[in-house]
Amino acid sequence: MSTLSSDALNPGVKKREVFGWAMYDFANSGYTTVVITAVFAAYFAGAVTQGAAWGPLAWTAALSASYAIVMLTMPSLGAWADLRAAKKRLLLLFTLGCVLSTAALAFARPGDVALAVVLIIVSNTFYSYGESLTGAFLPELARPESMGKVSGWGWGFGYVGGMLALGLCLAYVLWAQGQGQAAEQFVPVTMLITAIFYGLAALVTFTLLRERAQPVAAAPGQGTGLAAALRQLGHTWREAQRYGDFVWLLVCTVAYQGGVAVAITLAAIYAEQVIGFKQQETMMLIFVLNIAAAAGAFGCGYLQDRIGHKAALALTLLGWVATCVIAALAQTKGQFWWAAAIAGICMGSSQSAGRAMVGLFAPKRQLAEFFGLWTVATRLASIIGPLSYGAITWMTGGNQRVAIAATTILFVLGLLALLPINVGRGREAALKAI
Repeated sequence: MSTLSSDALNPGVKKREVFGWAMYDFANSGYTTVVITAVFAAYFAGAVTQGAAWGPLAWTAALSASYAIVMLTMPSLGAWADLRAAKKRLLLLFTLGCVLSTAALAFARPGDVALAVVLIIVSNTFYSYGESLTGAFLPELARPESMGKVSGWGWGFGYVGGMLALGLCLAYVLWAQGQGQAAEQFVPVTMLITAIFYGLAALVTFTLLRERAQPVAAAPGQGTGLAAALRQLGHTWREAQRYGDFVWLLVCTVAYQGGVAVAITLAAIYAEQVIGFKQQETMMLIFVLNIAAAAGAFGCGYLQDRIGHKAALALTLLGWVATCVIAALAQTKGQFWWAAAIAGICMGSSQSAGRAMVGLFAPKRQLAEFFGLWTVATRLASIIGPLSYGAITWMTGGNQRVAIAATTILFVLGLLALLPINVGRGREAALKAI
């Protein structure tokens, strides 16, 4: 954070506040790394469902259900937060919800499919809410010309947090295996470790981050409740043509984030079932992937502000195409390690670049609402990507190599949707809306 100059921040914003904001990414990344990617996903498919053939489908269906809930509710919640200047209050509520439901995953034992599915839906929904609201603080903190690097600091801190949470869990797993414990004994403890890590790290955010927004004055008789939020959301959709570049960014996001979602939710399953990784090897793989992702997020943030948001995102999407091709052709663990390293760099950079572009295109008075719409796009992508992967795997008789190769189509579609975007025009539309 010391390399982040004060002139990158808006007037009155101190570096410690940006640190507090970045610490939320640090806090919540343990959830995606441990629960969604490295540990509980494989545990669910292997132990909770007791190895049933429908296990991977049940896993992706549970995640898809949570994403559908977020799609239907987050824009209205964002609009309400803008009207009431309540981003920080809602963020606290959602954080508590995710921490408690993650801890409750410790009670999901082999055979407890219904309990595990419900808790995954609840925890992932609250996680997604928190991720959206965190992004809405970015334009309040960073100057437009520095949005990329500040976003990169957040994502970079996030992957460091994910590595630390996974490292703590990996250390415990190796100790437990040394004691002769089975997965149903040590995986529940990793859920408690992740929940505690999330809660403690997030305290830094709530201590340092300010709510800078002011309540929006409502028209007579409109109020600032849920009905007013829904009316405001409808108004935004009706005027979508004013924000054509933002709409194209949402289309681009749906496409490429679908591919990213495949990497996040199915990397552990692919590594173990196709390449032959053992559980501790998979955890180490994800650990290294997070190192690469942190480097990608930090580096892309500065590159993005230098060469432009559109060019930086295009480069990362090309990298994702290469990742899918290498993963599909990999025959050895060593070859798959190369795919994982490239995926890590692209994951950090593509997510950071997308969030920064939303920050540029979002009108000042509608930050949470526009980031809520962005969350709709990312969650729709998280339904399309993994379910497409699962469907292709099923239609090809379990051939996951074909499925991962087909994922390149999503990144190519993302590149095509990126072409019509004019960053300057999109920023001007946001400024005119103030």
